[in-house]
Amino acid sequence: MGARLAKLAREILPSLLVLFLVSSASAQNAEEEKLFRDAKAAFQPIKISSAASDPLSLARISLGRRLFFENRVSADGNISCAHCHIAEKHASDGLPKAIGVFGKENQRNAPTIFNAALNFKQHWRGDRESLEDQAEKSLLGPASFGNTDQQSAMAKLKAIPGYTVAFAQAFPGEEDPITSKNWGRAIAAYERTLLSPSRFDAYLAGEKNALSSIEQNGLRLFIHSGCAGCHNGPGIGGANFQKFGLYEDYWKETGGAPIDKGRADVTKNNDDLYLFKTPSLRNVAKTAPYFHDGSVANLTQVVRIMSKIQLNKQLSDGETASIVAFLNSLTGTAPETYAPLEPFPDQ
Repeated sequence: MGARLAKLAREILPSLLVLFLVSSASAQNAEEEKLFRDAKAAFQPIKISSAASDPLSLARISLGRRLFFENRVSADGNISCAHCHIAEKHASDGLPKAIGVFGKENQRNAPTIFNAALNFKQHWRGDRESLEDQAEKSLLGPASFGNTDQQSAMAKLKAIPGYTVAFAQAFPGEEDPITSKNWGRAIAAYERTLLSPSRFDAYLAGEKNALSSIEQNGLRLFIHSGCAGCHNGPGIGGANFQKFGLYEDYWKETGGAPIDKGRADVTKNNDDLYLFKTPSLRNVAKTAPYFHDGSVANLTQVVRIMSKIQLNKQLSDGETASIVAFLNSLTGTAPETYAPLEPFPDQ
């Protein structure tokens, strides 16, 4: 009897093992498919349009690229857009708060300009409606370019012969094309080319192996814990305003000072108290320090703070590490054109 049972076990066990392995693999595949569907519902990959080929678009992009790296327009002759958006730091500057003309400190942290075209508004408080609006108004920013008026800023460009030709090519038919409005339009045209897709975009496009198992687990936690409720869409953020500190005053956790009222200072509406634009998380692993005031430099700490004050959750060390791993998958490469052209000579 015992021998027959042993023989039967030897014959059945391999089949049972195969069935178990097949069942486990099937369950894992189903789980991975669900994650992929959930990710596709919450996010969209960056869409890189074909490079501009018409002469007018090319002229504006080229001019915008020159202007982005041009420092002769600032009040002290030292500041350009690129001053606060450094290529080595994924187009941020690595400082808690940006330093502008004459060494003046900006009120808030300088976010990366990569993928800024995906944001629904610009600046932490959304006080710039578009890339064009942001570029034009930066000319007068006390801690940006520091000019007293738009005309004097443009006069500096008009004194450089190369810009007379470049603006005429980019804005043909205009009697006086060198204007602050066209400055903004040209820079915005260039900034819209500064997209940096990452491995996560490959995943969303169907390459399931583009993310490691820990990154996929982090993505699952990111979605199911509620992070994707605000950080969604192609920018993985940048598409809405949210109160910073839903369950606890933000400054008690970040240590940031002074306390920033956020969008309420723009709208003069107390309903907007502590509202800030939800930042895009693309390249977040490379753009420390974080938050509007640059008060926290460690991404792991940021995840813990956000889960506590925005979601009222306490994540384990393993859960936090998985989410941080996922956030690392959002790091793209700097666009090839993110470098200055040979400057036009003064004369």
